[in-house]
Amino acid sequence: MGMAEWEHTPWDVRMKGFARRSTVEEVLAWLDTVVRPLDQETVPLDFAAGRVLGQDVASLVDVPGFDRAMMDGLAVRSADTLGATVYNRLPLEVVGEALPGRPFSGHVGPGQAVRIMTGAPLPVGADAVLPAELADIHSGQAWAHGEVPPGKHVGRKGEDIAAGTVVLRAGRVLRPQDVGVLASIGLGHVPVIRQPRVQIVITGDELLPAGAVPQGFRIADSNGPMLAALVRRDGGVPHSAGIIPDQPQAILDAMRSPADVVLVSGGSSVGQEDHAPLLLKRHGELVFHGIAMRPSSPTGLGRLEGRLVFLLPGNPVSCLCAYDVFAGRAIRAMGGRSKDWPYRRLRAPLARKISSAVGRLDYLRVRVVDGQVEPLAVGGASLLSSTTRADGFVLVPPDSEGAPPGTEVEVFLYDCPWRL
Repeated sequence: MGMAEWEHTPWDVRMKGFARRSTVEEVLAWLDTVVRPLDQETVPLDFAAGRVLGQDVASLVDVPGFDRAMMDGLAVRSADTLGATVYNRLPLEVVGEALPGRPFSGHVGPGQAVRIMTGAPLPVGADAVLPAELADIHSGQAWAHGEVPPGKHVGRKGEDIAAGTVVLRAGRVLRPQDVGVLASIGLGHVPVIRQPRVQIVITGDELLPAGAVPQGFRIADSNGPMLAALVRRDGGVPHSAGIIPDQPQAILDAMRSPADVVLVSGGSSVGQEDHAPLLLKRHGELVFHGIAMRPSSPTGLGRLEGRLVFLLPGNPVSCLCAYDVFAGRAIRAMGGRSKDWPYRRLRAPLARKISSAVGRLDYLRVRVVDGQVEPLAVGGASLLSSTTRADGFVLVPPDSEGAPPGTEVEVFLYDCPWRL
């Protein structure tokens, strides 16, 4: 479609402004109805950490699978040690040795003992382990100078995990120790939720590739690397189409790349070169365009041929805010993770008042100094460095005009754990 045709379409809102801005609550409610966890896949155990478990896992075996020694010493019949002290040493005949993976094949009878190492199977007939420091051993003879009750220093079969026990539940984000447990029950492959494939489309004729030195009237792309890092944090797999020129067909082709989610950064507002909303409206479904929040009001959402599409502002802080409020939530949910904010939180009093307009959500960057919250800026959507100077952000709800000094507020801290 040529530019002349675009200018005569009834849904061309460029250079006209937004007739209405949807509320954040409306957008989140829609997202929560359309987003579902993706299907499952199986991955090798070595690649399971950090993934989301797709189904309950029950053990088919006991762990450990046998009674074993928990100390180095002598496998004994506990009754043979009763009354043993340093002043009343009781004799024991050493009839063999048990090592990890190399059990004693015989039977421990009355007055007998088997030298045993930690982790070795407890011999038949023995019911306790006498620690080495409570026995004197010389060749085939030993003397106990301490006593042990039945079961002392013995790890029982199934003590850690009993066969049939559900060891991990579906939806769990697997930690390293979880992977260890799965290995212990003999699981070599793990059922997990598939990670969302996220196509990142950066538009703008003024942009240079990330890492290039800004020159003249052109600027380096910062949103691409930032979005890729955020996607990885939220369990998605980012793919980049590079910098796309401000041409409708090029943008549409990039939006149609194989993906579960498409993030379009730039060209999302109502300027002359903002093609993405029109493309989504014509070729897919533009559900929202223009949201009552600051920054990020030009954000749009919709669907294109099975893909969930987020139109993110080109201004870096607006891009970060819109991603966090909407896209990150969806990507986490699609990957089976919690939809909640992935940030550590604290509550602290305001050092200065904050002001806001009723009817919109404000994303306010703040610092925490001496236990108090200091606002950095409300505007400045292009000042990405403000987010690096900030310790986090405060959300001012749409029904608030702000808050005076001393009001306790919730701060979302940027120093969250990242999985990159």
